[in-house]
Parts: sequence; C-alpha cells; structure tokens
Amino acid sequence: MTTERNSGTSGTILLLGSGALKIGEAGEFDYSGSQAIKAFKEEGKRVVLINPNIATNQTSWGLADRVYFLPVLPEFVEQVIKEEKPEAIALSFGGQTALNCGVKLEELGILKKYGIQVLGTSVDAIRKTEDRALFNQELNSIGVSVPRSIACNRIEDAREALDKIGLPVMIRAAFALGGKGSGRAGTKEKAEEILRVAFVESPQVLVEEDLTGWKEIEYEVVRDCEDNCITVCNMENLDPMGIHTGDSIVVAPSQTLTDKEYQ
Repeated sequence: MTTERNSGTSGTILLLGSGALKIGEAGEFDYSGSQAIKAFKEEGKRVVLINPNIATNQTSWGLADRVYFLPVLPEFVEQVIKEEKPEAIALSFGGQTALNCGVKLEELGILKKYGIQVLGTSVDAIRKTEDRALFNQELNSIGVSVPRSIACNRIEDAREALDKIGLPVMIRAAFALGGKGSGRAGTKEKAEEILRVAFVESPQVLVEEDLTGWKEIEYEVVRDCEDNCITVCNMENLDPMGIHTGDSIVVAPSQTLTDKEYQ
C-alpha cells in the first residue's frame, strides 16, 4: 500500500521509518524522522518513506512525497529501491528495526548494487554502537572506562563468561536499542533463562559486571561532520541503574549531581 503527493523536485531520498510503537522504535523516532523529512524537502529533495505503521506523524499527508506501508525488511526495501531509484538512504531515523535493516542492506550488497549513499550515521558507525564488543573497543581506545564484560556469540561462551565475571551480572543483547532480551541475573538459573531469550533476539550478548544502584546520567550531544559539538542538556534517571530507562522517569537537568560530578 502506498500514498503519494505531487512534487516538482529532483533527487530522491529513501527514509526508513519508525514502525511499531515500542521502546527503541517509535516515539522520539517518529518525531526525528518527521523532522528529517522536512529538512530533506527544504533542500529540494523528493522523500520516499517506508513505514508499516499508519498511526504515526511521519505517515501524515503532506510530509513524505510517497509512503510505502511495508515492513522495514531488506526484501521489501530492495523492491522500493528498484521502483523509486533513490540516490541516498537515511537509516538513523527509524529506531532499531531501521538500523538493523540498514546493516543487512549493506551486508547483502544492496546499497552498493544500486549505488545508494548513506546519509548521516554510517553503517560502520551503526555497527560500532550496536555490536557490544566493537562498542567497548571504541570506548577503551579513547580512554573511557567500561564495566568488566565479555562479548559472547554462543550460549556456551556466555556460561564461561558468567563464571569469570561472577554474579550478579547484567546480560545485554546486542542490536537492541530497547534492551529487548536483556536483563539482570543474580543466580545462574536466572542467567540461563535470560541467555536463552537473548540469543533468540540477538546473535550476540554481553555478559557484564552488574552496576545496579549506580546513578544513571545521560548527556544529549549534537555533533556535525566538522566535529563541532553542542551539549544540549543532561538528564538523570529517577531510578538508579538496574531499572530500564524505558520503565523509568528522566528529569532534565540532573538533580542530584554535585558541580564536581557534573564537570
């Protein structure tokens, strides 16, 4: 199913949309995707959107020039690419499904096959932020401390990692913005239960030392291609580590940090 409005502009950008209403998928991604559509159109581009969820702002009449109500999966995206012949694609405005789809499109050679440029966040950057092992390597390379952790691709490796790190642990599924399949384990039985779910959702898990009870602070930073950075604000989770952000309340700016901690 598609909808279309007339556009006199040249050059097409394909945007992978926010899709389902769940943590790591919609909400802020519907908003950012809508803003991206507006920005692309201000640059005189024709925008094609793939988004299976009709109940979003992105899919409203008057935003994208053409909307495809299709699953955000490589096989459907390739069919749209064949039809629309976009010159570029935006992967970072649709949440986890769009990110995973973008990585798969690159791995399958579809982006190269059709000569499509990736705008904004690159596939390499997506891999480094979504792959738990690569992400920790990047942080270590710039001197940022991370909890002791071991990335595992098999459940047997995860069991060994559990013994090395010791209970309690945080088990994090990779390629899951919303934390799907992740959880905290205080016993081996609980860890086994989480691992079985995590490996269904993801090809990789990170077995990590548990930081439950620590303060959780977030900084929103906007960065451009010239490495100019603006810190928009910082936010503090009302609950400490151990409660998923999506189940917590976030207060901006932070309320309990001392000035030394803030700096």
